[in-house]
Amino acid sequence: MPESKETIIIVGAGLSGLSCALTLQDAGLHPLILEASDGPGGRVRTDIQEGFLLDRGFQVYLDAYPNAGALFDDSSLNLQPFNPGALVYRQGALHRVMDVFRSPQHLLPSLFAPVGSLLDKLQVARLRTSILKTPLEQIGQSEDLKTEEFLSQSGFSKRIIDTFFRAFYGGIFLERDLRTSSQMFEFTFKMFSEGSATLPAKGMGQLSEQLANRIPSEQIRYQTTVSKITDHQIHLTSQEALTASHIVLATPYHISAELLPQAQIPNIGWRGVTNLYFSAPFSPVGEPIIILNGEDCGLVNNVAVLSDVSPHYAPEGQCLISVSLLGLPKKEDLPESVRAELRNWFGNSVREWKHLRTDRIPHALPEQLPNAAQMVTPEPPYYLCGDYCASASIEGAITSGQKTARRILATLPS
Repeated sequence: MPESKETIIIVGAGLSGLSCALTLQDAGLHPLILEASDGPGGRVRTDIQEGFLLDRGFQVYLDAYPNAGALFDDSSLNLQPFNPGALVYRQGALHRVMDVFRSPQHLLPSLFAPVGSLLDKLQVARLRTSILKTPLEQIGQSEDLKTEEFLSQSGFSKRIIDTFFRAFYGGIFLERDLRTSSQMFEFTFKMFSEGSATLPAKGMGQLSEQLANRIPSEQIRYQTTVSKITDHQIHLTSQEALTASHIVLATPYHISAELLPQAQIPNIGWRGVTNLYFSAPFSPVGEPIIILNGEDCGLVNNVAVLSDVSPHYAPEGQCLISVSLLGLPKKEDLPESVRAELRNWFGNSVREWKHLRTDRIPHALPEQLPNAAQMVTPEPPYYLCGDYCASASIEGAITSGQKTARRILATLPS
């Protein structure tokens, strides 16, 4: 077991920092976490407003994630699944496109929905069969293309790419051009095929809270902001300085670059998203399903009635509706513009929706382009972890934190 004299400080109590701390803790160490905000989770937090549970941007947890699945206690999260498929708004109506392997009762509506051709839908089945047989490590060795190129080379028509994949993966990649790495596409497609998109019953913040609750409270200092790092010292805005033998930056990469300029962390683009929450007296769809914009116009990319997935998201007798817009659109009356657009989808009942909150999140997801350069790894005592170091996902954040902890453990005396 490593000697207890080693002092490890982790800056950031997001999923990556927490998973790093837990891996070190399991090895008998007692790392200290410094977190600038008032609670754990970083981008994965849930706020309570007027009895509604508002995640910080629309997010889902894929229950097939291998490393995250081994770390979380799924039973206490009480994961609530979305139906396997989507409703796609196209040509003035909502059309059902389902994973017919798990929802065979929807075979005919899915086959004849004006979202791609019959051949396209058979190609989805072929891709699903192929990718289920492909080990995860093999995906990382495949040719890395833009997702749009990968789909085209796989035999999908422009029609289904434009009407389904741009919207569905737009909500995952936060961009509709499908320029994201095809390896990331294959990874997420495999996770969707093996499991379900879910929500913890009481909000995505349950993920962060569950991990933080496993760490002794004296080992996490909230509302503690780091101003700079020099040698083995962490300087706080409170003028306090802490000394550590190992320093882990589990912060978004642009913050890590500011705190540790000597590491020469390369610039990585961010994708932003704008999320609007509305309350309503009843659900416009009445089922736990994602609704997509299958048209090449409009502000809205996807809609989800979160209270249809888990009733805990809204007070009794109310519904909670999440609306996602890619990027950070500048409109003076954004809620009214969104409501006006969604009246075409759901009818005049949208007039009864009450706007609760708008979240503009400029740093929602790091870019993950094909054949991206390997992230620069600084020399000890400094370490980086986060989803930008692995895959831009909850699984990537967890995996990066665990790998960083193992790197530290490898430097310590046995």
